[in-house]
Amino acid sequence: MNIALFASGTGSNVYNVIQHFKSNDLINVVAVLSNKADAGALNHAKNAGVPSLTFGIKEFASAIKVEEFLAEKKVELIVLAGFLLKVPKSLIDLYPNKIINIHPALLPNFGGKGMYGINVHNAVIAAKEKKSGITIHLVNEKYDDGATIAQFECDLNEHDTPQSLAQKVSVLEKSHFPKTIEAYILKIK
Repeated sequence: MNIALFASGTGSNVYNVIQHFKSNDLINVVAVLSNKADAGALNHAKNAGVPSLTFGIKEFASAIKVEEFLAEKKVELIVLAGFLLKVPKSLIDLYPNKIINIHPALLPNFGGKGMYGINVHNAVIAAKEKKSGITIHLVNEKYDDGATIAQFECDLNEHDTPQSLAQKVSVLEKSHFPKTIEAYILKIK
């Protein structure tokens, strides 16, 4: 199965996913796409020899350029790995139950518009939660609303800060995101 990774930032999850699948005969990362020309994710793609595409917000809203690129690369599944734009309905319709996202909290809590990165961790700490973690879920037309594929938790204590929580979440992402993608693909194939 050919997968494409979408990212807006440094690309730590992009790097982990590319590394996980680089010697996999069944699952291939064939493209990395970003709405930011300076995204670190694009460097990871270049270093791994994976084709990439950048696009503007308006181009993504119409999705024509993106859809043509995905068709050209024969993409069968999309993984959002730190991607901050809402996915257009046309793309969701093209890939029903085949767009996966990772969210840095235990949904349905701390999700929705504006809830990404440190914003999520600030909200979790402010709410004095005892646990946080990651949610890997399918994408639908609403932010962070699609069916949950898997969740992984970490414990919090009174000394945790948004930054220390971000580190705990990063460990969970590295440990679980690529394996969960692989298990989902094997389940639907």
